[in-house]
Formats: sequence, C-alpha cells, structure tokens
Amino acid sequence: MVEDAGNGLRLVIADDHPLFRGALREAVLGRSADARIEEVGTFDDLTALLERDQDFDLILLDLTMPGARGFSGLIYLRAQYMAIPVVVVSGNEEPAVIRRCLDLGASGFIPKSMSVGNMRDAVAQVLKGETFLPPDINVTTKADAETDAIIARLSTLTPQQVRVLMMLAEGRLNKQIAYELSVSEATVKAHVSAILQKLGVESRTQAVIAVSKVEQGLWSHPPA
Repeated sequence: MVEDAGNGLRLVIADDHPLFRGALREAVLGRSADARIEEVGTFDDLTALLERDQDFDLILLDLTMPGARGFSGLIYLRAQYMAIPVVVVSGNEEPAVIRRCLDLGASGFIPKSMSVGNMRDAVAQVLKGETFLPPDINVTTKADAETDAIIARLSTLTPQQVRVLMMLAEGRLNKQIAYELSVSEATVKAHVSAILQKLGVESRTQAVIAVSKVEQGLWSHPPA
C-alpha cells in the first residue's frame, strides 16, 4: 500500500458535487502534493474509467451519485475491482450505514461534515493499510440477522450480476438491461435466474425488496 506523497499516488474521487470533490482533492494534495487524481461525477463515468485503467491506489466513493443508489456501487466495486481499496464518503453518518459499508468491504468511511484537515488524516490512515472510521461513532452493533444474511448473499454475486441487480432495482426491463450491457436478452434472463437463486428469492420484485432491506436507514437522513 502507498503510504505517502512521493510514490506516484493515484486516486479516483467519485462524487457528483464539484465542491465536495474539490474539498477531497485539497485534502489529498495537502498530504501528497504530487498525487494524480481523477474526478468523476457519475457511476457510469467511474466504471468507464476503471475499464480503461485500474492502476489506482484508492477510490473515494460517494454513496449517492447518479448511476448508483446506496450500497450498489460499493458492492459492484468490491466484486469487480477487489485490489483497489474503496473509502465511502457520505453525508449520512448513521452508525448502521457505516457498519454496512464495512460489512460490504469498504476500507473506511469519511463523513462529508469533516474538515479538510481531518479528511487528509483519514486518507493517510487508509493508505497505510488501516481502516478509518469517524471518531465517537459506535459501529459495534451488528445489523439484524436477516440483513446479515442478505449481505452475505450479495457478496456471492458476480460483477455482471451486481450490475443486472442494480438495473432491476431501477425498474429496467430485460430488453433495456440487455441493450445497456451489450448482451442478449437470454443472457440477462440467465443472470436474473442466478441472482434469484443466490439471494434465495423467487421473483425480481423479491430481489429488489431484499436489496432495499440492506438500504434501510440510508435514506432516512438524505445527504446534503
């Protein structure tokens, strides 16, 4: 893991708010003046970037950005790009939300309310291979057993199955998903069948409901 400025540090800041991207950029450059930083404002732009170039030391990911509602983006990144650490940045500081980010593979959680100086320290801690959590936040309480089980099942999905599930949650039809992913409808149907089996549900609707249970608490206090 890269620990400091001079080692060609490369990061991606994925957030749809330019002002907050600027704050994160300032935080990183304050610690690593020669860091190379890519900025994207949508999840589709993020995936397109990573398809071209995976040589990054860290991704700073907003939970709520166009193309990724809630934890879906984090689930996809951990499935598709396991070698790149992901730190979640969010305006929602509920302990349950932070706990679920960790359960889903995040290397840390940075609240949007933090000062630039504290963000700088948080990024530095993660780059040392440690997990950063906000001070005075108790995340020891685990989610309920049902949610734990859903999270475990979600972790068994392949990256493509995660993408299909994300699109199901957006209400897209098989034909639309096939067009978006440049695959046949038969392939989409096969993915949907595999998703239902892995999640232990019988219908697309039940799959979306299962994911929504993991999301509970994320939307009770929308980020500013």
